[in-house]
Amino acid sequence: IDFVTNTFILKDRMTAEMNSVAAGLSDKMMTGSNGIIFIVLDFVLGISLVWLYAAVRPRLGPGPGTALKVGIVVGLFMGVPDNVANAAWGLSGGYLPTMWMIEHVVGCALGTLVGAWFYREAA
Repeated sequence: IDFVTNTFILKDRMTAEMNSVAAGLSDKMMTGSNGIIFIVLDFVLGISLVWLYAAVRPRLGPGPGTALKVGIVVGLFMGVPDNVANAAWGLSGGYLPTMWMIEHVVGCALGTLVGAWFYREAA
């Protein structure tokens, strides 16, 4: 979700806003190890989401409803504080932070749903 959103949907807007702040800043967005770092962090996040799903599964029950609850809660915890601050004090206005908040919630919800699909309890 991160890759699709930031590479295809928001790339032109992010580039324009970064260049309006400092010329050439957009050239440093996803070059070299930056992209690899984000991919690794997304995998760590995915593993953490499935771990949380497994932890709450005995209390909330197995299934997609529990996975979606975990993903939405984590997405809100991840996305809201930082992006509300970014919208309030950042230079980009409210559009990009709002899109990033939505991206966090949707990405975490879908990631947990997919991870829960593959998760199996030991017999």
